[in-house]
Amino acid sequence: MRIYGPNGTSIAAPAPGARRSSSSSFSLGDVGTTAETRSAAPPRAAGSIDALLAMQGIEDATERRKRSVAKGRTALDALDDLKIGLLAGSFDSRTVARLRTAAADLKASSGDPGLDQVLSEIELRVEVELAKAGQ
Repeated sequence: MRIYGPNGTSIAAPAPGARRSSSSSFSLGDVGTTAETRSAAPPRAAGSIDALLAMQGIEDATERRKRSVAKGRTALDALDDLKIGLLAGSFDSRTVARLRTAAADLKASSGDPGLDQVLSEIELRVEVELAKAGQ
């Protein structure tokens, strides 16, 4: 089996004029004929930039879960800040804005049914607090 191509065997066959002699002297044979030389092919591109960026955009389940847990913690921190602010008697509009962005971030699915259930409960609590604040 022969493989022809950039990584296969060369197409050139030995010159028909080359003979083995029993003498120990070295001879070039026919100097007028030259063997075919092949240049190495440049490496092929892995794909377009768009394909590489699309591959980077693919995330696995653990990354998605980590992001969802971080978003849940952010929402809980904002709820704690709101609770502390209300107990202290000061109402901070920045905390309400943080709650609004946290509620928007919690809508994405993590792929884990248990985690999604907890995040939906956190989101419900955030929405309730936003409704209480009149936002």
